[in-house]
Amino acid sequence: MPILIKIDDMLHARRMTLTELAGKVGITLANLSILKTGKAKGVRFETLEAICDVLDCQPGDLIEFRRGDPAPELR
Repeated sequence: MPILIKIDDMLHARRMTLTELAGKVGITLANLSILKTGKAKGVRFETLEAICDVLDCQPGDLIEFRRGDPAPELR
């Protein structure tokens, strides 16, 4: 998958659990888990902004593009 979600890295760096993040951001643990595993089809800027605010980071700290790694549906 060319887009990698690095929420786990930021959670580890901030010593925070996914459950804590979900509560502070105001989204369900299930939806945050879908985002974290890269299974989400999209993310609202409002949600991304809230995650960045809570984790004190930039969107680029959470999302990475890797060229040459085709999306599963394109293989």
